[in-house]
Amino acid sequence: MVDTGKKRKQSDDVGSEKKKKKVSADSTASSKSRKIKVSSVVEAQASPPVIATTSGIAISQDTKFNTYSRAPTKRPRHGASDLLLHSTSHRTLDYSAREDKPKGGQPLLKHYIGLFDPASGQLQLVEAKKMVIRGSVRAQQAPEEAMQSQKLSNMSELKTELGQAFGTRKAKKALAAITENAISPRKPHGDGIPTLDSSEKALMDSIKDVTLSVATQQDLQSSIDAAKPVPKGNYEAEDIQDVYRPEDLIGKDILDLIQVNDWAQSVKKNEDIQLRSRFVAHRINRIGSGESAVSRLRLLRYLYLVMLFYLTTRKGRDKGTREVLKKDKLIEELSPAPPPVIESIRRKFSDKGVMRKQHVDLLMTHCCVFACILDNFETDTWDLKEDFGIEQKQMTQYFMEIGAKIKKAKVDGRTDSIAQLKLPLTFPRMRQGRR
Repeated sequence: MVDTGKKRKQSDDVGSEKKKKKVSADSTASSKSRKIKVSSVVEAQASPPVIATTSGIAISQDTKFNTYSRAPTKRPRHGASDLLLHSTSHRTLDYSAREDKPKGGQPLLKHYIGLFDPASGQLQLVEAKKMVIRGSVRAQQAPEEAMQSQKLSNMSELKTELGQAFGTRKAKKALAAITENAISPRKPHGDGIPTLDSSEKALMDSIKDVTLSVATQQDLQSSIDAAKPVPKGNYEAEDIQDVYRPEDLIGKDILDLIQVNDWAQSVKKNEDIQLRSRFVAHRINRIGSGESAVSRLRLLRYLYLVMLFYLTTRKGRDKGTREVLKKDKLIEELSPAPPPVIESIRRKFSDKGVMRKQHVDLLMTHCCVFACILDNFETDTWDLKEDFGIEQKQMTQYFMEIGAKIKKAKVDGRTDSIAQLKLPLTFPRMRQGRR
């Protein structure tokens, strides 16, 4: 007996296969008949089409844009925007459209607009600029009169503040007078006396307190002098030898540790002494054979040690600094000076093995004081200048910082600077600006 159910199923399967073959054949025929061919790819040079998108704003269809382009350069920057659209047709907003640059992972991404001809089946592609339109509120220009008055007000306030901060006492008094005159007393009824209200009185009291607390020119000069890296002297002394005393500047215990027997014996026997200082070499015989030879030779040797301490330094890493030798090397260079004397010099004129500008200035001014004392308070600056290898102008400034007066003199066919310490001492004053 034949199973009719199976036959019917087989006939259905055969019919479905025939239908599938027919549909696929029809689709293949239609795709062949509707084949689209790209005829050309156009790259616009002057006015390319634009694909513009908006970011969170709605733009009217009749908005007109003006086009701007970047001027060509010899070295065009990669990814630079060559086209810009700008519109001011809106009442309060400005629209700007800039090119939407490709992301980091798609540097070669480009956009095209296709023009399709259904009759011929050809497609023409035109390269387009993808741009993003953004809006900004147009700035409103203030009236010229308001801007001018605001500018004048700001300038006046700035001048007043500068005068209160940096002006002289006379200038601050004038500013206070202007403020007082600006506060006009209330006009009383009838013939009464004009009076100020409570707020105006409080303002006047505050002005008075501020004016009294302002530092004077003398106070500023005193603070500047105290901060200078110079030897501290007794400026109230009546005799010049009491202004700068070696025992106060160096310390009596340090001076007593300095041995000068070898120098004294060499001077007595008229023997040569190997020295690295022109200043010391020109004075050792005179000082060693004069009055108070031991104490003056100790001061001369201390000056020589300070000079060697500076001359053995080398240029530091930072600008304006000098590096001091290590302790063992420094003891070797300053031999036969006792270690306590060397350590005292190192701590006084350096910090952690580095000489900064204030240390150099302090060392130089100390040497100037010692030179004046050893030459009876009048010395030729030439030898010290040559020993330290600095300019005459800088050497003269160091002597002026300790209160010395400078005069010129002809010595061996050249003009030298003679520094003289005498009372009253004259120090450089703080410069005053033009009023």
